[in-house]
Amino acid sequence: MHLPLVVGVDGSEPGMRAVDWATDEAALRGLPLRLVYASLWERYEGASLAEGLDRSTEQVMADTVVEAAAERARRRDAGVRVTTEVMPDDAVSALLREGLNATALVLGSRGRSGIAEMLLGSVSLTVAARAHCPVIVLRGSHDNQGGTGRRGPVVLGVGDPSHGSAAAVFAFREAAERGVPLEAVRAWRWPSRETAGHPPAAGEPARPHEREAVEILDKALNGTAAEFPAVVVHRSTTEGAARTALLDASADAGLLVVGVRRHDSHGHIGMQLGRVAHAVLHHASCPVAVVPLRV
Repeated sequence: MHLPLVVGVDGSEPGMRAVDWATDEAALRGLPLRLVYASLWERYEGASLAEGLDRSTEQVMADTVVEAAAERARRRDAGVRVTTEVMPDDAVSALLREGLNATALVLGSRGRSGIAEMLLGSVSLTVAARAHCPVIVLRGSHDNQGGTGRRGPVVLGVGDPSHGSAAAVFAFREAAERGVPLEAVRAWRWPSRETAGHPPAAGEPARPHEREAVEILDKALNGTAAEFPAVVVHRSTTEGAARTALLDASADAGLLVVGVRRHDSHGHIGMQLGRVAHAVLHHASCPVAVVPLRV
């Protein structure tokens, strides 16, 4: 059984572009598509109103939003199986629950108004930090993020390989499905005391720091690369901040993949986005996939 791609919809145009992107992705990977709208109207208006002949304005809007999103998905690709649901819950709780049985969650980053944009930005960040499955966030302000047909590479930000290979597996699979190269990026920096006391001469090898970055790339990629022999892999070590290297790489990418540590204690998932994930979620020029890494 293939778990669906789940899209959080809200009626905004960025949200509809997330539907477009997810429909293309579902068609590419042979997955069903599930469109969900979270609304608390039933709690406030009462179940009796929901079951009666009259419907509240909020209920009408919720039904209209999911119906419009489903119709848009079917027009984009009639072969994708689409289901919808209006959920009487807050957006974060509903999406986190959906993520327990999803291949990935797909979210737009903006809402229907200035205030909603801030709230939905918060929703996207919170869900990305806490979901059990990968979360793909599309920045609605970028027109070039509307679909998976863009032929740019999949960029993988390589962190500590001891945290597992989930992000690498996700990135390789995406590159294989799209038929594009995988660009693996690892940033490294000179320790401040070395830079201040003994700045490197022009052309001087980067001592152990760049070699260590290369070794980390190899350790993170080699096992997974063997499972996807058709994927062309470009390995890049860059001196400087990781967020800068990834944001630069995102300019020509179709998808940027980063792993995020999860600390699971007694069933509670800790929020561990970190500075790099925050930076790329706010500023990347392409969709960002946040993949949970269990530690």
